[in-house]
Amino acid sequence: MTFDDFNFKPPLAQAIRDAGFREPSPVQKEAIPLVLEGRDLIAQAHTGTGKTAAFGLPMLQQLRCDGSVEALVIVPTRELATQVSDEIFRFGKALGIRTATVYGGSSYSRQLQHVANASVVVATPGRLIDLLQSGKITLSPRFVILDEADEMLDMGFLDDIREIFTHLPDERQTLLFSATMSREIKALAQSILRDPATVAITGGNVTNEKIRQLFYVVDETERDDALVRLLDYKNPEKSIIFCRMKKEVDRLRDFLAAQGYEAKGLHGDMDQRQREATIRSFKNGGAEILIATDVAARGLDVNDVSHVFNYHLPFDPESYVHRIGRTGRAGREGTAISIVSPHEFRALQRIQKSVGSKIESRIVPRIGELHARKNDELIARIRETKADASAFETIEALKEEFDLTTLTARLLTIVREHEAVRGADRIGKSLEEIERLFARLKEGRGGRGGYNKRGGRGNYNRNGGRNKRRNERRY
Repeated sequence: MTFDDFNFKPPLAQAIRDAGFREPSPVQKEAIPLVLEGRDLIAQAHTGTGKTAAFGLPMLQQLRCDGSVEALVIVPTRELATQVSDEIFRFGKALGIRTATVYGGSSYSRQLQHVANASVVVATPGRLIDLLQSGKITLSPRFVILDEADEMLDMGFLDDIREIFTHLPDERQTLLFSATMSREIKALAQSILRDPATVAITGGNVTNEKIRQLFYVVDETERDDALVRLLDYKNPEKSIIFCRMKKEVDRLRDFLAAQGYEAKGLHGDMDQRQREATIRSFKNGGAEILIATDVAARGLDVNDVSHVFNYHLPFDPESYVHRIGRTGRAGREGTAISIVSPHEFRALQRIQKSVGSKIESRIVPRIGELHARKNDELIARIRETKADASAFETIEALKEEFDLTTLTARLLTIVREHEAVRGADRIGKSLEEIERLFARLKEGRGGRGGYNKRGGRGNYNRNGGRNKRRNERRY
């Protein structure tokens, strides 16, 4: 199947081709015909699967461009609002369709001007409800889309969303997209959708199958050393490291910068301009590593992230799903790595059971393994590199003083001067030790559900629950 099979309007079809789209992703293949039929829709699909095009393309196909706001897209964060608006504009500009973004931290008057001239409004719940309740805007959209609905509920927007729908017309087509389908999401869907069709791409696994999920067990004092060793060994092109707290982001950013990494931090204490500059730098290659809290990174859409690291496990399975969903996007493969202590084993089991996917145990590479890996990479680079004329001139100048073997050895020594391996030879637990720890957990003799003083600051109670409101303040 190709996008031509949907029979989109010629300008829209050309925009799709110009964007390099050929074959629809699974969620697009199933959702687009249902949206074109006029059905309300519940779509469960993990992040990075093309959900924006799944609702955006059939919506654009049906807009009349009658001078009113015909479509409203509600998203959890400012960053996602900007990204969704940009993508809809990219596909719709040939149709003369204008978009407006509505979010907090920006000028009311400018946003109101944009809304007055837009066919599509992309908004975050907080600013949108302010405008609706104050009467500054009145909307009667034909299409209403809730994107990343589970994130909005996790951020405490449920009451705002219910209030927003009291300001919208009953005659509308409503689409709800979510990576996970909790009881609260189902209840919300029942209250705002009418006879919805259902699309579930994930099956029993709510994470992207293209993401390889690994965990490494270390003592609490070894987290930094393990992270550096794994960064050196995996050598990610672009990676995100997730932390639980803002001060942890700042400390880890400074620590990695001292180790020679190009790292930037992202958290809720930064103003909008700082956040946008940081994200832009990360997207454009100005930083190879982004260190972020969950809240700060919600809605972050960067297609070429090769690795995601959990410096600590998140507080709940939903956060884990959204964290690792930052990699493996747009059909690419990705790797998600969690650094865990023995006291986090119950949390790890709870996450694995909830997401339905295998999280594989690994041991932190030792110095010899890292040397071997770097040696293989160097050999591959040498084979792929074409020598220039100046290199041959340098060799000729040195041949009288050194034989070729000695000369090559000295050049390789110079190359490797900047590849010193940091940390102890052995970091973390062996596979045998990990198996014993899991056995103790099954016997009820270890791996408590909460984090102890040495293990971090989790707020798990005896039943494995969490004090969510207290945790959110940390971000």
